[in-house]
Amino acid sequence: MARSPRIDFAGFHHIINRGVARTDIYLCSDDKYKFLEILCKTCKVYRVNVQDYCLMDNHYHLLIELTEENLSLFMRQINSNYAIYFNKKYKRSGHLWQGRYKSYYIVSESYLFTLYKYIEQNPIQAKISEHIGQYEFTLLATLLQNKLTVIECAKHSQLIELLKEDGFLEHLQLNLNDDELQKLKEEQARKIVIEEHELKLHKQKSLGEHFSGVDNKKKRNIAIANTLKDGYTQASIAKYLGVSTSTISKVIKKFL
Repeated sequence: MARSPRIDFAGFHHIINRGVARTDIYLCSDDKYKFLEILCKTCKVYRVNVQDYCLMDNHYHLLIELTEENLSLFMRQINSNYAIYFNKKYKRSGHLWQGRYKSYYIVSESYLFTLYKYIEQNPIQAKISEHIGQYEFTLLATLLQNKLTVIECAKHSQLIELLKEDGFLEHLQLNLNDDELQKLKEEQARKIVIEEHELKLHKQKSLGEHFSGVDNKKKRNIAIANTLKDGYTQASIAKYLGVSTSTISKVIKKFL
């Protein structure tokens, strides 16, 4: 069966990679520090910003922002350099990685906000910490714990600004529910199309269809939340409704 093509487009990408046969790829904290060192050096070369990350023992999550169409080159550099380091240190040979890393292109803002929660709650789901920000090898831990240092390649993460907004930290602290997990699966499976030389999610409905029959504020707000889930931007929704983007932003916070 042919592999689906990589999306190297500039923008936000969620990357997941595991050790071969789900074996550990980090055997100690020094290995994780080395991976972050390699990550930052590679980010500098390929002009990539890290938006979030979580390094677990046998896999990692990266939320990155590409400024150029170079995802494959970027990931090849990271994975090969870390594998060389790991194999040499532990006197092993053969493949370190399970295979082709998984990558998901992110267009929807609601998808992005759920991803921050999903990534930061990985250590909780694995029962190695009780609260977000406790586990050292996440970006949030470096932002909340003064003893930890924010890695250079993540200093422009929008997570830093989001934490200044009322309610966002509380949003991250809420346990992922079944609906959110299902929405993540749906977003990862969503078809992406090229429109006017831009990658966009294939919309399930038009804006007119989303707002058809809306005759009160409550229905409007529910429709706004649904259009965001369908891949529309705050700006496009605001323009369609003839309201400000700040109005749309306030509605979003109610649905976080």
